[in-house]
Amino acid sequence: MTNNLFTSYSIITYGCQMNINDSERIAGFFDEKGLKEAPAEKSDIVVINSCSIRQSAVDRIEGKIRKLRKIKNKPLIIVTGCLLEKDRKKLSPLADHVLPITLVSSWPLPFLKKENIPFFNLSLKRSGPTAYVSIMTGCNNFCSYCVVPYTKGREFSRPATEVIKEVKEAIKKGYREVWLLGQNVNSYNGGVDFSKLLKEINKIHGNFWLRFTTSHPKDFSDNIIFTIKDCKKVTNYLHLPVQSGDNAILEKMNRPYTAQDYRETVKRVRREIPDIALSTDIIVGFPGETEKKFRNTATLFSEIQFDMAYIARYSSRSQTAASEMEETVSEEEKRRREKILVEILKESSLEKNKPYKGKKLRVLVTKESKKKGFLFGKTEGYKTVLFEGSKELIGKFIKAEITDYSSWGLKGKISRK
Repeated sequence: MTNNLFTSYSIITYGCQMNINDSERIAGFFDEKGLKEAPAEKSDIVVINSCSIRQSAVDRIEGKIRKLRKIKNKPLIIVTGCLLEKDRKKLSPLADHVLPITLVSSWPLPFLKKENIPFFNLSLKRSGPTAYVSIMTGCNNFCSYCVVPYTKGREFSRPATEVIKEVKEAIKKGYREVWLLGQNVNSYNGGVDFSKLLKEINKIHGNFWLRFTTSHPKDFSDNIIFTIKDCKKVTNYLHLPVQSGDNAILEKMNRPYTAQDYRETVKRVRREIPDIALSTDIIVGFPGETEKKFRNTATLFSEIQFDMAYIARYSSRSQTAASEMEETVSEEEKRRREKILVEILKESSLEKNKPYKGKKLRVLVTKESKKKGFLFGKTEGYKTVLFEGSKELIGKFIKAEITDYSSWGLKGKISRK
């Protein structure tokens, strides 16, 4: 390909909110170079921002590349992102390039003059009504199932001045929701601790909500709890991954807290912030998880009564400590255990959503529904609301009267009062 054939790009993102935010930086950089964003089937360059967290994700990426190879105009395919060395080697023969995401400005592409711009200094092209702001990268925890320390490296916290500047710019551009991102935001240390960072952002003038992900239970201090309680812009929503309710499994996962520690943390949070909405992550079928140990997880799951949970079947990943452990749970059994937790979640989330019927809630409109003429929005507690409205409302706050509820969300109508 010659330089003048590189006029358009498409970015396909797999993984978490941090990957979405990384893709926004790639898009901003490409836009500055004069390329236009387009659908994958019409693009000269397709960037796949990938994730090695689970084998299933890598398999989907491989399938996507093979599908892209059948496109008539034969785009240049670049794979980047959160990748283990094993997965880089697997995908390299299929893609044109497998490149490190933090070196976007010096990728070996004909239309690029190598500039070596630090990744966090790249311009952002945000892809939705939420301003995702990465406050740190990497992780020092080395949970035995997790690849992040191997794909992203050790923890690095961005200076608080940079974070606050980015948040101010987002608010100035009209964003009504800011989401701070990090593998373990509680251990943020960019000149101030995480509580201080929340307080400083809370002081910024503007009408916006402030959220953050992810918190580690071992670092979730009373100081953070009181900061959430006292800062009006910090929402009453907390994602606090527990992963297992069995102490022996938690130890094998290298999660340095007990199930009782987690219960006590949740009690402290709910005592100070009674209306907090709580979500979590759970892994079923971890090596050594017997039926009795799984039942300990199910018991904790029932007791805590989560608003939402992200339940994953254990998937072995190379380089992690858990990959050396003998797998003891079949895929069929993992699916059975997953189903049990989903049924518990359906009941608890239904009970959590029931009191909202008849209430009028502030809702941030996030996107269009597939149902024509309807929109989705989020409440402060991160509850999904479906209601009728025009797409011009996306990115704005409305007041919605809740007319119905289910386990997975709320239905409502725009309130004029």
